[in-house]
Amino acid sequence: MSYFDAASSAPLHPVARQALQASLDEGWADPARLYREGRRARLLLDAAREAAAEAIGCRPDELVFTTSGTRAVHTGMEGTLAGRHRVGRHLIVSAVEHSSVLHSAETHRTRGGTVSEVPVLRTGAVSPDAYAEALRPDTALACLQSANHEVGTEQPVAAVAEACRAAGVPLLVDAAQSLAWGRVEGGWSLLTGSAHKWGGPAGVGLLVVRKGVRYAPQGPADERESGRAPGFENIPGIVAAAASLRAVRAEAAAESARLRELTDRIRARVPELVPDVEVVGDPVRRLPHLLTFSCLYVDGETLLHELDREGFSVSSGSSCTSSTLTPSHVLKAMGVLSEGNVRVSLPLGTPAEDVDRFLDVLPRTVAAVREKLGAPTSAPAVTVVQDESLVSLVVDTLGKRCPIPVIELAKVITDVPIGGTVRVLSDDEAARLDIPAWCEMRNQEYVGEEPTEGGTAYVVRRKAP
Repeated sequence: MSYFDAASSAPLHPVARQALQASLDEGWADPARLYREGRRARLLLDAAREAAAEAIGCRPDELVFTTSGTRAVHTGMEGTLAGRHRVGRHLIVSAVEHSSVLHSAETHRTRGGTVSEVPVLRTGAVSPDAYAEALRPDTALACLQSANHEVGTEQPVAAVAEACRAAGVPLLVDAAQSLAWGRVEGGWSLLTGSAHKWGGPAGVGLLVVRKGVRYAPQGPADERESGRAPGFENIPGIVAAAASLRAVRAEAAAESARLRELTDRIRARVPELVPDVEVVGDPVRRLPHLLTFSCLYVDGETLLHELDREGFSVSSGSSCTSSTLTPSHVLKAMGVLSEGNVRVSLPLGTPAEDVDRFLDVLPRTVAAVREKLGAPTSAPAVTVVQDESLVSLVVDTLGKRCPIPVIELAKVITDVPIGGTVRVLSDDEAARLDIPAWCEMRNQEYVGEEPTEGGTAYVVRRKAP
């Protein structure tokens, strides 16, 4: 089995395993106690904090360990918003942040705060100028991930941090996806991470709050972890997390070059091997191990199941899954194709042979899924309307989920003359993203959408053969 989903959770690094097993014997006592076992546990905790701080580029007393990366995000945002409430209650996030950031933002909104969501370019990156324009006198906190978790695009953190510094606004950086590859540059104020993203154990996150940031811990007071992460420290997990971060950093330069070569190979070969594919994300400013592509006329959930049967574990930001039936917020914000979405994120040590086998399996797997979806038992309901000598077709796909609306559109587009239109009736939210994306890929004109009974009519004008 080839595991290609390190962006979700990386395999436990051998150094983490060794550190975890060793610290289970030495780090079980209460590090707040003064007897021998407590002092031994305190030494392990302090050493882990120093190692993690050195890797991140902060002071040890600025870093606390939490129970997860999500908990670190929530704690960091809540504490800073509370500490700066006299400045205002305005929060800034990018449109492609991790759900932990967006969920915290929504909670802030429901409590009476205001939230500005900065849009992204088609590559998935924010414009520093657009971010700077969102800053206001009442902005209490700004948030920007270091690199995107779905498409791998790196964000201009340093430029945004400089704009925030000039405005006197702290910037929180979610660095979960990038910490394995190096420090986050720029004058950020808060930073969060998650150990299982870099090969550490699950259940350990970290939060850095720079000195000088106004911060008010929320919830009942607790003396542990500077009052920012209540509860007994998971010392074995923390030690393993710090040890694995240091270990992956030691391998980062060599592995980054090697894995980038493999992902570049996939980026180049997939469009050659599989027709009607869009590779998304920035081709250059991206994480070395992660890439994402979307396949027209493919149900993403089915494709992932079929790849799993072939021995490949990949993930998807696809809209076409039974769990959500809504587009990935990242792909939606980018304005790219969401159907048949595949995210490949290679863990450290991935053999080149596994990538070659993936490229061999993928074309026939996609073709099989397309054949299954593209051979309906009956033709779609089509109405022909004559309008000033130009033919208009109405394709009714109400009640059918993606990629069926796009498949049926593709089947009939050549049935209208150049200049004719096709109206696709759909009640699937994904059609709002995927039909315009299909038009761009196939050089057809997307006219817009119109309300219709039971859903929306998406209007496409034929302009290409």
